[in-house]
Amino acid sequence: MAYSPQFGAYPRASAATTAVFDAGLRAYMLRVYNWMASGLLLTGVVAYAIANTSLLNAFYPLVPTPFGGLVHQPTALAMIAIFAPLAFVLVLSLGVNRLSTSAAQTLFWLFCAAMGASLVNIFLVYTQESIVRVFFITAATFGATSLYGYTTRSDLSRMGSFLIMGLFGIIIAGVVNMFLHSSALQFALSIIGVVVFTGLTAYDTQRIKASYLQYAYAEGTDGANKRSVYDALSLYLNFINLFMLLLQLLGNRNNN
Repeated sequence: MAYSPQFGAYPRASAATTAVFDAGLRAYMLRVYNWMASGLLLTGVVAYAIANTSLLNAFYPLVPTPFGGLVHQPTALAMIAIFAPLAFVLVLSLGVNRLSTSAAQTLFWLFCAAMGASLVNIFLVYTQESIVRVFFITAATFGATSLYGYTTRSDLSRMGSFLIMGLFGIIIAGVVNMFLHSSALQFALSIIGVVVFTGLTAYDTQRIKASYLQYAYAEGTDGANKRSVYDALSLYLNFINLFMLLLQLLGNRNNN
């Protein structure tokens, strides 16, 4: 019998019907994870390609300092790349009911590519070895937490509300710290952020599972395909934020 912590057990059905339903759920979750993993791969490829080719000069060229040294200075293109992912998220969020499946998928790919361009600067700040190490730490943490969210029978909806409020608190405190430049506050925000996005990963995984159980029979294949893109986007954002926060805590900075 398929079970949802938020919606309870579904009406009695034959073993064959339940098996088909559970197979559909597993197939849907696999589609969501495939979208997320493909998006992360595209993001990584774009970021690495820009950081390790002459394209870097278009984003962060070396400019002389008053003291005779050289530093990477962000260009207008780099600033556009940093804020572009937010624009894509807004378009996807506001157009959820108006975008076609193909349009949503195209915007998702463009968003992941733009995110890659926005992350180029991490290759200037941290060593590539530590970036790879933190990525695998993030992947292990994300995988374990998402598996918990998928398998637990505990209702995580209340925790989700608390975590979302914590997320808003982190954003506000982060904006304030842009003016305070407090390393202690930044360290605390990184620790709290890791807890928040780890919890959100479990919450979102359970929410995605529950939404499939709720809407499986109410939407067609096209609707499920579009919803899988949005569900993948939620998990993708959790992964990226968790990775960036862990990189701040565990990454080794370049000496230059």
